[in-house]
Amino acid sequence: VNVGSDCLHISISLSHPPSSKRPGTGSDISALSLVCPLSSVQLIHVACVCAGHNASRDVVTLVKSILFHRRNPLHFHFITDAVANQILSSLFQSWMVPSVQVSFYDADELKSEVSWIPNKHYSGIYGLMKLTLTKALPSDLTKVIVLDTDITFATDIAELWAIFRKFTDKQVIGLVENQSDWYLGNLWKNHKPWPALGRGFNTGVILLYLERLRRIGWEQMWRLTAERELMSMLSTSLADQDIFNAFIKQNPVLVHQLPCFWNVQLSDHTRSEQCYTEVSDLKVIHWNSPKKLRVKNKHVEFFRNLYLTFLEYDGNLLRRELFGCPSQATSESLQGALEELDEDDQCYDFRRERITVHRVHLYFLQYEYTPAGDDTDVTLVAQLSMDRLQMLEAICKHWEGPISLALYMSDAEAQQFLRYAQASEVLKNRKNVGYHIVYKEGQFYPVNLVRNVALRNANTPYVFLADVDFLPMYGLYDYLRKSVVQLDMAHTKKALVVPAFETLRYRLSFPKSKAELLSMLDMGTLYTFRYHVWTKGHAPTNYAKWRTATTPYKVEWEADFEPYVVVKRDCPEYDQRFVGFGWNKVSHIMELDAQEYDLMVLPNAFMIHMPHAPSFDISKFRSSPGYRYCLQTLKEEFHQDLSRKYGAAALKYLTAQRNI
Repeated sequence: VNVGSDCLHISISLSHPPSSKRPGTGSDISALSLVCPLSSVQLIHVACVCAGHNASRDVVTLVKSILFHRRNPLHFHFITDAVANQILSSLFQSWMVPSVQVSFYDADELKSEVSWIPNKHYSGIYGLMKLTLTKALPSDLTKVIVLDTDITFATDIAELWAIFRKFTDKQVIGLVENQSDWYLGNLWKNHKPWPALGRGFNTGVILLYLERLRRIGWEQMWRLTAERELMSMLSTSLADQDIFNAFIKQNPVLVHQLPCFWNVQLSDHTRSEQCYTEVSDLKVIHWNSPKKLRVKNKHVEFFRNLYLTFLEYDGNLLRRELFGCPSQATSESLQGALEELDEDDQCYDFRRERITVHRVHLYFLQYEYTPAGDDTDVTLVAQLSMDRLQMLEAICKHWEGPISLALYMSDAEAQQFLRYAQASEVLKNRKNVGYHIVYKEGQFYPVNLVRNVALRNANTPYVFLADVDFLPMYGLYDYLRKSVVQLDMAHTKKALVVPAFETLRYRLSFPKSKAELLSMLDMGTLYTFRYHVWTKGHAPTNYAKWRTATTPYKVEWEADFEPYVVVKRDCPEYDQRFVGFGWNKVSHIMELDAQEYDLMVLPNAFMIHMPHAPSFDISKFRSSPGYRYCLQTLKEEFHQDLSRKYGAAALKYLTAQRNI
C-alpha cells in the first residue's frame, strides 16, 4: 500500500491458495486499482458465463455499458470455453482499462457438474453453469453479481451492488420477477412449466450471496431439487432458470425480489412495459428473446438505439481513470518506454505509435479449422481496413485454404463489417477464415502491428504473407502445399517467392494458367507489379527468367526487394516501427535474408494486384517532407539494429543503403 498525496494506491489481485475450492482457472489479468480515501468505494465483482465467438462479442457490449456508467473498481469473473478464453483474455490485456481485473475459469472442468441434466434451451450446457458458481468462484469471494451476456446497463452497476445491503439475514439470492407468463402455464394447451413461486423469476440478472449459499449447502440443495423435478419434467426448458425457480418455490424465504427495472425483459409478450414510466427509470435491459433486436415491444426502437450506442462506442474512451487519481494502468515497461521518448523529437509521433497498445479482438466471427494431417498446410495472411472490404469475397473464391485476416477498424466500422460478412453468402459459408479486429487509435496506420496480429494467429505450419488487394491464382493453395514438400521446407530455411503482377483494369478476365498470364502480359493487359513506379521492389524476382522457368530458382536479396513469400509460421515478425506507407515489407524481407533464408521463386505461381484508390498514408508520404524525413531516420535506425542483432551478416545492408 502506497499513500500518495491524493490517492491510496491498492494493487488488487486475488490469489487463490491451493485450498480454494475451484475446479480450475485459466488466468488472471490485473490492472492496478485506485481507491481515493474520500470515496470509500467498493470493489464490485461481476460473473458471466461465456462460450464461443458470438457470446464473446455480446460480452464486449455488456462490459462497455458497465464501464461507461461505473465509478467503482471492478473484477470480472468469466466462466469460459477455450474459444472465449482466448478472445477475452487477449482483449482485456490489450484494452488496459484502469481499475479492472479479470479472471477466467475453465468451463470444461465444470461440465461434469451439470452434464447429467437434460436441457432443451438453446444455450445448451453453458446455460446451466450459473448453478455451479459457489464451487467455480474463489472460496473467499462473498458476493457477486451474475449477468447473462445479452444484458445492457443503463445505470451505474454500484446501485445494483448496493442492494446486497437490503438482504435480510436469511436471503441468499436476488432476482427480478419473470415478466412473461411462462411459469403460469397458460401459454398453450398442455403447457407444463417447472414449478415456480407465482410468475417465477428470471435469472438474467442475479445477486448471489456466495458466502451464505455455501453455508446452507447450496450445491447439494440445487442438485436434490433438480433430481426430484426431473423425475416428472424429464428436462429443463429454460436451463438454470427452471432449477433456480423450483428451488425458490421450496425455499421462498431465501429470495430477495429486485425491482423489475433491474431486468427489463424484452422477449415477446412480456409485461416489461410495466417496469418503467420514464426513460430515467431504466436500469438494465435484457434481450432475452432468441429474436434479440427484432423483438416486439412498443419502445423497442429506443432500446435498440441504446444497445447500438454501446455496440459502436469507442472502447478506447473507457480507458479513463477513476476518481481523479493519476494513471496506474500502464505497465512498468510501457511507462518506461514513454518516459524515454523526447517530445521535442521531430519524429516523436512515429516513435509514440510504436509503443501504442491497440485493443485486439481475435476471432471476431465464427472460426473453425481442422489441421491437415500432413503438416503442409498454408494460411494466407493479410491485413486490411474498411476501404478494402470488397476484396474479401474474391479472395475467398481464389483461395480455399485457411486465411488469417487482421482488420484495422473503429468500433463502429467493426459492426459494419459484421453486418457485411453476415449478409455475404460467400463469407458466411467460409468458417476457416479468422477475422481479428485491431481497433483504431492514433494518427498513423500501424500496418506492421496489424500484420503481426494476423501472423500470430495463423494456425498452420506455413504462412503465405500477402496483401489483401492481390488475388492469388486459382489453385495456388494446393500448389503451395506441394511446393512445401518438394522444396523440403520442413528441414530448410526457405522463403518461397510468389511472383506479383498487376492490372489497371477494374474488370479483369482472370488468367487460368501461366500461359494465359504470359499472353495477357504480352498484350499489355497485365504488368509486372509496380514496374512503372517502383521497379526495385520486385526486380530481383527476375521476371524474364520466370517466363520460361519450369523449376524453382534461387534469387539474391537486393536493396528494396519486397516480394510476397511463403515461410514457416515461426518466421520473424514485422518491425512495428514502420507505420503508414514505406518500408514496412522491405524491412521484413531484409530480416529474413539476415537470418539466411534462401529466396526461391516458384515457376508456376502468380498473384495479381487489383486497382484501387491511393491510401491516405501514401498521400501523406508524397506531400509531407517531415514524413519522408522520419521514414529515412527510422530506416537508418533499423539498419543499425539489424547490424547489432546479426553482426557481419547485416553489413551488406549498410553498404546497400549508402549506395542508394
